[in-house]
Amino acid sequence: MNFTWRSLWFALMIVSLMMMGTACGSSMGDGAQSGEITVGGKDFTEQHLLTKITSIYLKEKGYKVKEAGSMGSSVARSALENGQIDMYWEYTGTALMVFLKEPAETDPAAAFKKVKKLDAENDLVWLEQAELNNTYTILMRQDQAEKLNIRSLSDLAAYVKKNPKALRFATNAEFYSRQDGMKGLEKKYGFQFPTNRVKKMDSGILYNALKEKQVDVSVGFATDGRIKGFNLVSLEDDQKFFPVYHAAPVIRKDVLSKNKKIEGLLNDLARRLTTENMMELNYKVDVDHQNETKVAREWLVSEKLIQK
Repeated sequence: MNFTWRSLWFALMIVSLMMMGTACGSSMGDGAQSGEITVGGKDFTEQHLLTKITSIYLKEKGYKVKEAGSMGSSVARSALENGQIDMYWEYTGTALMVFLKEPAETDPAAAFKKVKKLDAENDLVWLEQAELNNTYTILMRQDQAEKLNIRSLSDLAAYVKKNPKALRFATNAEFYSRQDGMKGLEKKYGFQFPTNRVKKMDSGILYNALKEKQVDVSVGFATDGRIKGFNLVSLEDDQKFFPVYHAAPVIRKDVLSKNKKIEGLLNDLARRLTTENMMELNYKVDVDHQNETKVAREWLVSEKLIQK
């Protein structure tokens, strides 16, 4: 009889401990009971920073996080669709035109609405889009733009039409050949750079070529830190030619359903990221050569999202 009562007592103790463990688990952070979150990213400075910002923030909020950065754009998308990563930051223009095979869109709200709806069919959830818009931009040295009184693409078009041999234009091969690149730009604004005034070069040296006065005008990306670092100026796209490339966190539907609090956290990040502050962060890495992790953490602290 004593053995039976002892056995029953031990059994009750085990059940009680299990119930206590379950209760403790339910009070833990959302990430603590939902497994590991794999944060992906593409292979350029801005994406490295977005990956670091997201990973550090989620870790501070109790999630187990694995980073999977430095992927090509198509690889990142495939990894998300195949479940190799759980989320990454994508650009509306890239998703719309490259992955969803839709026409370019210059209206931010329309582009976001379309990608959100179409990707819902792929079980991918677009959370809030940031003000951050890493679209194409046309650049000049600030002093030269001021001297020639060129502030917008319409100003540039008018100047080139009157002075076709005066300016040299730098472009990478992709922008030169795309309809939403140079060909479309010239058609939209009604001008054309003479072929012998166009210099094609790798994307990485466009900014330096402009800075060193090897060229006078160049294509670039709106959030690149070298715009600030090299005293360049983005000409206003006053006729709204370039598609929008607003960044937003994109997460798999099944991951979001298991980690409901993550939506609010990622949306909070998105609301704070602008074209201007992203350019500043890129500048710190590309021009000041600061460590990406350090820059990401300092920004999170400055936004009071995490403690120092």
